[in-house]
Amino acid sequence: MNKLKEKVKEMEGRILKDDPILESAPDNVIPANSTDPEIAYQMVRQETYAQTNPMLNLATFVTTYMDEYATKLMNEAININYIDETEYPRVAVMNGKCINIIANLWHSPEKAKWKAGALGIGSSEACMLGGISAWLRWRKKRQAAGKPYDKPNFVISTGYQVVWEKFAQLWQVEMRTVPLSDEHITLDPQKAVEMCDENTICIVPIQGVTWTGLNDDVDALNQALDIYNTRTGYDIPIHVDAASGGFILPFIAPHVKWDFRLKWVVSISTSGHKYGLVYPGLGWVVWRDKSFLPEEMNFSVNYLGSEIYQVGLNFSRPAAQILGQYYNFIRLGFEGYKKVQKESMALAKYLWDEIGKMPQFKNYAKEVVNPLFIWHMDPEYNKTAKWTLYDLQNSLQQSGWMVPAYTLPNNLTDTIVMRIVIKQGFTKDLADMLINDIRNAVEGFEKLEYPTQTRLAYEREERQKGRVFTH
Repeated sequence: MNKLKEKVKEMEGRILKDDPILESAPDNVIPANSTDPEIAYQMVRQETYAQTNPMLNLATFVTTYMDEYATKLMNEAININYIDETEYPRVAVMNGKCINIIANLWHSPEKAKWKAGALGIGSSEACMLGGISAWLRWRKKRQAAGKPYDKPNFVISTGYQVVWEKFAQLWQVEMRTVPLSDEHITLDPQKAVEMCDENTICIVPIQGVTWTGLNDDVDALNQALDIYNTRTGYDIPIHVDAASGGFILPFIAPHVKWDFRLKWVVSISTSGHKYGLVYPGLGWVVWRDKSFLPEEMNFSVNYLGSEIYQVGLNFSRPAAQILGQYYNFIRLGFEGYKKVQKESMALAKYLWDEIGKMPQFKNYAKEVVNPLFIWHMDPEYNKTAKWTLYDLQNSLQQSGWMVPAYTLPNNLTDTIVMRIVIKQGFTKDLADMLINDIRNAVEGFEKLEYPTQTRLAYEREERQKGRVFTH
């Protein structure tokens, strides 16, 4: 009996000594010993537990909700590598079907059975592929004409997403930016064309600008570019960055011409994991037809059991998102997508109206064209306020909301704004909760006796520019 007690005591001591629950999660080296799966799960789950509820994260554009069947389907495909077409040939076919469906949503003129397009891990890779194809086409033409090809450039507004800066840096292509301004809060087509020359590989308008939620006027740009190309003899094309708008405009504004209905639009990129309604990460890029997809971008390998052709920066990539996209196309159909996007638009407009009614705020644009919008402090109210939108962001975050405050891009950096992005799964009840939390926060700020630290910092910067404040 004594030996048994000693053995139990020894085991208890070892368990207490080695129990991972009593140790910190690793942050420098891999643990020396294994951990039970239940405990490993708890440790990882608990480390993420305190983060914002995805439904309350109105900063992200990424899909945070899919129905149970879509989630089940994607979980069942978590171990499938899309690139292995030998083992999973039907996934490759499904990918081609998705590209066809998207291309036809955008009025592709291509008559081939399989449209010219590619899968991306997010719209960032899709943008890269669109930019690279424009660069390669331009370079090949310059080489054939015996002209220099060492100074390529592209034109975009200062409302660009950071991927275009990456593209410019990594491929050494000059990025010429058209400044946004109070007069031109989207890309000015005339100024964009004026920045072009024989070295311009493309102009990039945006549908669903990350900073503002607005759309560049691609139709007006196409008309201005047509005149310019006819006059100069150039054939500068348009690549549309439709990361958000590509899955919104076909359903809520089908009359708006921004896609392949326009002569100079030769490629379009979008994000399947934004308003394509699929979990991250998924992007798509489609070309007008195969003649605009350079052969140099199509790589082949045979070490997976057969000859595989692939367009993309990444090689191995998850197949689950393809299944999720195809499932959505079948499950929702055109009318289903239209319903989801209209519901998101309706909730965005509701919040836009409610926030616009508050005397402390002013909406940035005169209308909501995508399910996202920005607002700023009313200029008159801002002269005497004791707080900033950064304080409102922090206050909302304490209630679980993630609503970002930030300054607009160059030429508009004096303007601090907040942005709301509405996605599938958001409800009217949540919208009312948000409005109440905003009102309660503002009510508290208006009772402040002294300015907040962020307000003091803001005023110091503004005084250096000659602005005066009174409290």
